[in-house]
Amino acid sequence: MPIVKTLSRAVSQVLQSPGCGCGVSLVPARCIGVSPRQVASDASFHSVSFAETDHPRVLITGGLGQLGVGLAKLLRKRYGKNNVILSDIRKPADGVFYSGPFIYADILDYKNLREIVVNNRITWLFHYSALLSAVGEANVPLARSVNITGLHNVLDIAAEHNLRLFVPSTIGAFGPTSPRDPTPDICIQRPRTIYGVSKVHAELMGEYYHYRYGLDFRCLRYPGIISADSQPGGGTTDYAVQIFHDAIKTGQFQCNLKPDTRLPMMYIDDCLRATLEVMEAPAEALTMRTYNISAMSFTPEELAREVQKHIPELQVTYMVDKVRQAIADSWPMNFDDGNARRDWGWKHDYDLPELVTTMFSFLGSDSRVAQAN
Repeated sequence: MPIVKTLSRAVSQVLQSPGCGCGVSLVPARCIGVSPRQVASDASFHSVSFAETDHPRVLITGGLGQLGVGLAKLLRKRYGKNNVILSDIRKPADGVFYSGPFIYADILDYKNLREIVVNNRITWLFHYSALLSAVGEANVPLARSVNITGLHNVLDIAAEHNLRLFVPSTIGAFGPTSPRDPTPDICIQRPRTIYGVSKVHAELMGEYYHYRYGLDFRCLRYPGIISADSQPGGGTTDYAVQIFHDAIKTGQFQCNLKPDTRLPMMYIDDCLRATLEVMEAPAEALTMRTYNISAMSFTPEELAREVQKHIPELQVTYMVDKVRQAIADSWPMNFDDGNARRDWGWKHDYDLPELVTTMFSFLGSDSRVAQAN
């Protein structure tokens, strides 16, 4: 065994030596059966499990996106402001920065991310860092690095320090060969975008780490998320946000999908509550690691009719975008979320009429203020 001992000492010295600043990347050795990454034997790490404290200590990566900021607000109300740390590589707005702890965290910097987890005694990690579909298709190498390499860093750190890890998945994790109406939790997926491929990878890697290392991995497949707080960004489901802005501003809306294109949707409050509920669910209640969640499913035509109940003069036309339509036609029409409802009691609050009324209550009041000014 002297060779094994010599190699062990050599690896330990390399891991403990200070960086030289030359940009050379060292691939960490694997330690099978103990932790997914080898750590120096004298490293002083201390992880606090959920059972050892009144509230979890939470880190949210990629936290400056809409879901991250909204989730931080919800978690801080429940667990206390100082127990929830937002992180990102961008500078936060003043309102976000002063609302609670914020820290710079690059998920591609394994050492820095591990230091953040250790120094802040993190017990729960919500991993929202990702390049979404449109941006990912424009820069596949970057999407591969952020969405896959970054995920591997998070998985290793979570397993190493016994964290409860949440990674969101998406309607885009399914493809044209998936059953569409309804789409069950487990079926063929085969997505056609790097974003969808990376999310299937995340689902499978999280499940593997759960069974191989005991990682408490939890994942939800989000449908299209609708919120009054964000501007539409040109995504396939963003028509369901754009219609409200156009209805208020111009009374005219041009949809880039066919009027009968049915997709599952959800109001953001339901999405954030579902995320919190699955994280709080007892481990023994969960029969799977990745769940579909759903609230409603509608077409552009059905949404337009509901909007016209509030703004009857709204004129709707259709100019179909072939790229977006092809993506929408490969996605589920309805999510089967029966397992989530059975295992941990998932139940949505917002249906289509409630969604439309809520959107107008926010956007309508903002529009009236703007017009008055």
